[in-house]
Amino acid sequence: MPVYLDHAATTPLSAEALAVMTRELARTGNPSSLHGAGRRARRAVEEAREMLAAAAGAHPSEVIFTSGGTEADNLAVKGLFWARRDEDPRRTRVLCSAVEHHAVLDTVEWLERHEGADVVWLPVDESGTVQLEVLQREIERDPGSIALVTIMWANNEVGTIQPVAEIVDLAKPHGIPVHSDAVQAFGSVPVDFRGSGLSAMSVSGHKLGGPVGVGALFLGRAVKLTPVQHGGGQERDVRSGTLDTPAIAAFAAAAESVTGSLAEERERLSALRDRLIDGVRAAVPDAVLRGAVGEGRLPGNAHFTFPGCEGDSLLFLLDLAGVESSTGSACTAGVPRPSHVLLAMGLDEDTARGAQRFTLGHSSTDADVDSLLKALPEACSRARQAGMAGHESSIQTAATVARQGSATSL
Repeated sequence: MPVYLDHAATTPLSAEALAVMTRELARTGNPSSLHGAGRRARRAVEEAREMLAAAAGAHPSEVIFTSGGTEADNLAVKGLFWARRDEDPRRTRVLCSAVEHHAVLDTVEWLERHEGADVVWLPVDESGTVQLEVLQREIERDPGSIALVTIMWANNEVGTIQPVAEIVDLAKPHGIPVHSDAVQAFGSVPVDFRGSGLSAMSVSGHKLGGPVGVGALFLGRAVKLTPVQHGGGQERDVRSGTLDTPAIAAFAAAAESVTGSLAEERERLSALRDRLIDGVRAAVPDAVLRGAVGEGRLPGNAHFTFPGCEGDSLLFLLDLAGVESSTGSACTAGVPRPSHVLLAMGLDEDTARGAQRFTLGHSSTDADVDSLLKALPEACSRARQAGMAGHESSIQTAATVARQGSATSL
């Protein structure tokens, strides 16, 4: 059975979520209907809303259900921009970190191209942490022109946790709303929406043991936001559309379960992550850990660059050995590109192309780490044989190298 080390992409459905989803899938009812079946479905949704709010330190009325993190990000960034600009046409500046997930990054770029947004890309240091002095300078330069600030809670590639409280403290005196993509953070580290002071926060179900296709936007009760889609007026008239009762109920069950044991699981995964990091450094001495260290890093994230390796080649060779990982980089139309996160952290393109991300979750064990450490040295050696030539054909090159050595087990 393959060893799964890509929990940052999606994590297996938890037992609690599976049980609830199976139960709800056997039932009928549109939560907007007034008959008995509809009222039962509405009750399931509202109970889930209360559970999710409790798990994230929010009021139930602040939970807006969406189809996932990407929709929540789009709704927050576009909706805040439009609402703030409508109130004051001068508010066209968007302050956004250079290491955002593409759900935010591409949304901000779309606003720049089509809606006249004036985007300020906030730089990060070598660990991937936003430089607060630059944010402060940009805010103080002209606070009245800023529509919003959007900075993720924790990075999906290198696992660096951002100083959300300090970011909000800089923006709050000027009445500037701050949105945070907390998709990677929620369920991995303590997340308190109310205590954070954020105006909006995006989360996703399948990152913490819930199903794919459901997420939520936490939106402050006094925050004005222009809807992206229109229809039946569901979800405070912010996000119209029939609610997916089974997915919502399962999402809430997963969130309640994971946050209920957060401290213990965080300690377990941190220890497992540190063992993985030490093992990789011993197995491949020139591998370089990227991102923050210790408490500044997500407990399940270990991101390395391997000199002389093409990340996709290494991924493919590890996959052949039964270990599933990720490069953490974007791939457009089948053409590998270096990670924008690593480039923003100051890496050159060749170094950035050698990235490999190993992420742990609720099903991860010591045996998984052992399997990676056993497979990694030979996989890395073969990836280096494939070399960095011909980025567009790196996977085919890796496959050729693997076939040549197929007599030897990885």
